[in-house]
Amino acid sequence: MSEERHRQPLGPLHAPSTAEQIAHRLATAIALGEFSVGERLPSERELAATLEVSRESVRGALRSLAESGQLEIRRGRGGGAFVRADWAAGTESAVRAALVDRWPDFEALFDYRRLVESLVARTAAERATPEDREAITAALAAFDAAASPDEARGHDTALHLAVARATHNPRLIELHERLLWEVSLGVSAEPYTWAIYHEAAPQHHALARAVLAGDADQAAKVARAHFGITEEALRRLAARIQHPE
Repeated sequence: MSEERHRQPLGPLHAPSTAEQIAHRLATAIALGEFSVGERLPSERELAATLEVSRESVRGALRSLAESGQLEIRRGRGGGAFVRADWAAGTESAVRAALVDRWPDFEALFDYRRLVESLVARTAAERATPEDREAITAALAAFDAAASPDEARGHDTALHLAVARATHNPRLIELHERLLWEVSLGVSAEPYTWAIYHEAAPQHHALARAVLAGDADQAAKVARAHFGITEEALRRLAARIQHPE
């Protein structure tokens, strides 16, 4: 591993302790709320592709989290790895390794994401076609009709992807998706609760209105504030480790 590669802790995992690092990331993602209690995690194949690691490493990480009590592994048809608890033995050390010990890198990531997403929103407002506006409107309606936080999470991702696609710039779309990958610790799913849903909803409407109206300045302003929601969730989790009650 080159020195340059070593300075990219949020990138793909290729260290000798890959399974342990995956376990740290997944434990942190669960504690953050990216996966809810009772929810099934993506399959080994999907996690391996998303995290850019081997299925064997993913299997070792899932086994470790099952042993700690955070996951339940179910066999047979309809089986998989299900979240058993949002906090378990070893979660604190996992969050420290995956998040707290790398906090300066996350601060830089937060700043980068706000800058990029402001540009994405601004460009979408300037370039959106009737087809783009239709896709954004449909994604917003689906988000509004979500019956659960898990469902809302998927529609949230779809809405922001529709805005990114309205830029008509493949590089910006790719960067939008990559930043989601990084801020979510490689699982491309942001934390979601009903509280986050109700916080995000008015911002989604404001963002959609600005893009649909072609108001580039307002779209950029709303996007910059909106993407702070996940940032604040990460800050709260880090504070829980650094300053326990």
